[in-house]
Amino acid sequence: MPDPRILKLAQVLVRYSLALGPGDEFVLETAPLAQDLNLAIYREAVRAGAHVTVFNRLPGSEEILYKYASDEQLDYVSPFVRLICEQVPVSLYLDVIENTRELTSIDPARISRARVALTDVLGVHRQRTAAGQARWCYTLYPTQALAQEADMSLAEYQEFVYRAGRLDEDDPVAAWEREAARQRELIGWLAGKDQVVIQGDDIDLRLSIRGRRFVESSGHENFPGGEIFTSPVEESLQGWVRFSYPAIHDGREVDGIELSFEGGQVVEQRAAKGEDFLGAMLASDPGARFVGEWGIGTNLGIRRFTKNILFDEKMGGTMHLALGFGFPEAGGQNQSGIHWDMLVDMAHAEILVDGDLFYKDGEFLV
Repeated sequence: MPDPRILKLAQVLVRYSLALGPGDEFVLETAPLAQDLNLAIYREAVRAGAHVTVFNRLPGSEEILYKYASDEQLDYVSPFVRLICEQVPVSLYLDVIENTRELTSIDPARISRARVALTDVLGVHRQRTAAGQARWCYTLYPTQALAQEADMSLAEYQEFVYRAGRLDEDDPVAAWEREAARQRELIGWLAGKDQVVIQGDDIDLRLSIRGRRFVESSGHENFPGGEIFTSPVEESLQGWVRFSYPAIHDGREVDGIELSFEGGQVVEQRAAKGEDFLGAMLASDPGARFVGEWGIGTNLGIRRFTKNILFDEKMGGTMHLALGFGFPEAGGQNQSGIHWDMLVDMAHAEILVDGDLFYKDGEFLV
């Protein structure tokens, strides 16, 4: 018998996160290692009346592609990827990571080239999502590799993952609905505001949210959820930030990152570890030096850094900035082949919005 938490997760993903119903065309992108969860999701989706297609990724294939592909192959966009992004109405991407360092030895310029090739088609999917024409969710399967990365045993990591998703509660959906209501209160307070000042031990930054919308994350497009986020006015960022935790991208860990902004653009960057990779990512395309997202974590079930951004960006007491593409549903206009989240510990920091104290030392004051 599968872990009962697996069955509960499948039910929440299908019935709540994606709200699958009769006749929905649904694509599950996954990998064989997650067979118990794959079958549980498939069962729930069929029971919901959906038409299900499963795409299984081949572990190790990304490393082979980036190592041996020609430039033409790196620039190629599969018609199947186009079909999912441009036409499929509902999709679930189940990340199944067996080796967190698989791409460590790959030239970052080759990874960046392949990412940039997908910019337009992924932009179409984001526009469809913003227009309510597509529903999607991203989540992960707890593996030994992720547990080791988080300095936990597999059993400890599984408990962490399921607790972060409220799966330890009798009614996870009701818990996420309460989270959504709280997030909507915060978003309602922020509506129509303009100037944001963020100050603390590791940050002295100003930005504008004028005309932008905040988006709730309550377990729909990311599971688990637990943040409110927007795309700030692209040219508005001024100041400096030192990120409190390592930033990880394509298996590369960059630590001690400091960025300075003028006119919204990164004008100076430093890192204690991985500075060359940071520079390569910032040089990916013109939009990589601008911030596409500003978010604040609200998930109090996440209290430790695990080196996985799905959880880390939701951690209560933190905020994050993401370099790269912005979100159309938030009013974001920045285009880029990257979206790289970086976290700031807000234990000794505050956020003022139009002069009013909104957040202080890890807690909302609204």
